[in-house]
Amino acid sequence: MKKNIFILLVFSALIFSSCKKEFLDTYSTTAVAADDALSSTQNATAALNGMHRIMYTQYDAQGQSGEGACNLFRDYMGEDIVFPLANGSQGHLGWVQWQNHRNVNSGDMRFVYRFYYRLISNANVLINGIDAVPGAAASKNMIKGQALVYRAWAHFQLVQLWGERYRAGANNSQLGVPLLLTNTLEGQPRATVEAVYTQVNKDLDEAIVLLAGYTRTGSAAKSNLDINVARGVKARVALVQENWDVAATNAAAARASFPLMTNADYVRGFNDITNAEWIWGSRQISDHNTFFFSYFAYISSNFNSTVIRTQPRAVNANLFNALPTTDIRRSVFDLTGAGTVIPPGGARVPFQNKKFLASSDALSIGDVPYMRSAEMLLIEAEARARQGQTLAAQTALFTLMRNRMPNYVQSTSTGQALLNEIYFNRRAELWGEGHRFTDLKRLNLPMSRVGISNHVIALIQVQEIPAGDVRWQFLFPQDEMNQNKAMVQNPL
Repeated sequence: MKKNIFILLVFSALIFSSCKKEFLDTYSTTAVAADDALSSTQNATAALNGMHRIMYTQYDAQGQSGEGACNLFRDYMGEDIVFPLANGSQGHLGWVQWQNHRNVNSGDMRFVYRFYYRLISNANVLINGIDAVPGAAASKNMIKGQALVYRAWAHFQLVQLWGERYRAGANNSQLGVPLLLTNTLEGQPRATVEAVYTQVNKDLDEAIVLLAGYTRTGSAAKSNLDINVARGVKARVALVQENWDVAATNAAAARASFPLMTNADYVRGFNDITNAEWIWGSRQISDHNTFFFSYFAYISSNFNSTVIRTQPRAVNANLFNALPTTDIRRSVFDLTGAGTVIPPGGARVPFQNKKFLASSDALSIGDVPYMRSAEMLLIEAEARARQGQTLAAQTALFTLMRNRMPNYVQSTSTGQALLNEIYFNRRAELWGEGHRFTDLKRLNLPMSRVGISNHVIALIQVQEIPAGDVRWQFLFPQDEMNQNKAMVQNPL
C-alpha cells in the first residue's frame, strides 16, 4: 500500500491526527495514520505498541485471535490435540480435518494470511520511515529493531505454511510467498523460498545489532521484542535451514537470563507473562476482554464457552501414556478428567487438557506464550545432536529434563535414538503452543493419528497425511488470487 493512504493500526474506525492520550496508551485501540506515526519517536513507539496488540486482538470472526489462533490451527493439524467428543462443538474442526487450509474461501485461512501481512505492512512503515524521524538514536534503534523482527518473523511464518519445505543443500527455487519490503498497491509475485529466507536472516541480523542496547521495562515488557526474541527467532529459522551451529548458539543466547520455571509454576495455567521462563508473549489486561474469540476460549479447560464446555481439548493418549509418572508435564493433563477445573456444565473426558487456564470461567483473558527457554534448550539439543555433538546435545536435554522430572538421568542415547528423545520432548513440552505442523513439515515426516485411542475417527476424518503430499502447502485465499494478478496458486 502507498504510505499516504496506509492505515497503520486497524482496530477501530477512528483515526487520530494529533497526539491524544488514547494514542499514547501502551495498548492503543485506535487507528493511526502512517504520517502521524512517523511524526515523532513517541508516536512511532505508540504505533509499535499497537503492533503488539495486533498479536492477540480479534479479526473477522470468532476464534481469529491473532497469533494464539494461528498456534492452535497449526497444532490442530498434528496428532497431539484431540477433539474427544463426537457431538461436541465443531469450532475449528476444519483445521483438524485438514480442510481449512485447502479451501480458498476459508475465512480462517484468509485470516492467517492477512494477519501476517498486516504485521509486515505495519513493520514496513516503521522500518522505512523511522530513520528520518527526529529523536534519539537509541529510541529509533529500538523501534526499527523490533519492526525488523516482526517483519522477519511474519515472513518466516508465511513461507513455512504456503511454501514447500526448505531443503538444506538445495537451491530452494520453489515458490514461497510474496516478499513485501515496501507497501504498495500492486500485487507482488511469489519470491522463491530461498529469497524469503535470505531476507528473513538479513532482517534478523540487522535487528540483533539495533537491539543490542535495548532493555525492556514495564508490566508488559515481554510483549516487546528484544535481542533475546530476535535471537530466538534466528534459532528457529536456522533449525529449519539445518544451519545447526547458528541454531544452537542463538538458542543458547536467547534463553540467557530466562531460567526454567519451577514445577509449581508449570501447573499454574500457562497464562502469566511474568513467568521467569517466558521470553516473549502477549500481555493482556482486563479492560481488553477477549470474550469468546481468545486463545483461552479455545484451549483453556475452564472458560465458559460452548467450545470448552462441549468439546474440551485432550492430549493424544499415546503421548500421555509415554510420559513418566514423575514428569511434571504429565500433571497438566488428566487421565480421567475428574481433577480438571471446568466451566459450569462442562464435560469431563479422559486425557483432558488442564495445561491452560483462562482468568476465570467468565473472563477469557490470559497472557499468551510465544517463546520460552524450554524451546530454546530443545533447539540447542537437536542442533547439537545433528552436528554429532552428542554430549552437548545430551547436556542441553538434561538441563530441561532435570527441571521437569527431578529423577531424570542424563540420556546415553546417540544418533537417531537421541534425536527421537528430543523430538518426543518437543511434543510434550510445546503442546498447544503452535509447533507441531511445522515440525512435521520441516522434518519431512508424515502426520499419523493411526492407533491413537481417543481420536474420534468419524469426527477427525483424516488419519494420515504422507510426507511430501501437496496438502502440506496452504492454498492462497481466493481474494488474493482475484486481486493479485502476479500470484500463482499452489497445486490443488
